[in-house]
Amino acid sequence: MADKIATRQAYGEFLVEAGAARPEIVVLDGDLAAATQTKLFRKAFPERFFEAGIAEQNLYGMAAGLALSGKIPFASTFAMFACGRAYEIIRNSICYNRANVKICATHGGITVGEDGATHQCLEDFALMRVLPGMRVICPADAVSAKILLGQILDANGPVYARFGRAAVPVFYEEGAPLELGKAHCLRPGKDAAVIACGVEVSEAMQAAELLQAEGIDLRVIDMHTIKPLDKEAVLQAAAE
Repeated sequence: MADKIATRQAYGEFLVEAGAARPEIVVLDGDLAAATQTKLFRKAFPERFFEAGIAEQNLYGMAAGLALSGKIPFASTFAMFACGRAYEIIRNSICYNRANVKICATHGGITVGEDGATHQCLEDFALMRVLPGMRVICPADAVSAKILLGQILDANGPVYARFGRAAVPVFYEEGAPLELGKAHCLRPGKDAAVIACGVEVSEAMQAAELLQAEGIDLRVIDMHTIKPLDKEAVLQAAAE
């Protein structure tokens, strides 16, 4: 495992890399660019960065309009605010119109301990996956984040991507054969299987190492795509 890198950092770096090659990419933020790492894109392409302020409904309303005008907007804030404050706008302006908006929410899950319970979002997967036409992803590390972001860039339609606050170990190598909608086995094992996503993958890998010392061979499966869910991978893990 390499050094620890936060998936939100990988997101910010991806925006700059992709933005240099794709002029149709625009980035929006809700007064959190330093935390979401969209500040990197703002510095590189200030004319294509839109600051919506602490007004998440406007943030995603603007993103919908830009998408319907031919742009590819990546719109970011914390997961709690994207799903909590802007849910109606995401539902009606983005999903109803099948707008090509990439909702990239950072600080998801309970690892946002420093920011308090008001900023910890657990229900985002439940809310986003029930919306028609919405894809939902949660990368496990920095490398897989960039790979999957490249794929959602070319996938027309709305996407919800959750990124974490904390730095996590890097498991994947550049060019790893990841595919949207397909789970990836990070560690083979014959005794039991753990299916995880995001930061939980790191925890599962650590658990596998501890169990290996006790003679238990644990398989670790990265279910990076929450919707569409790879049902076959789940059934296979249960059967083997």
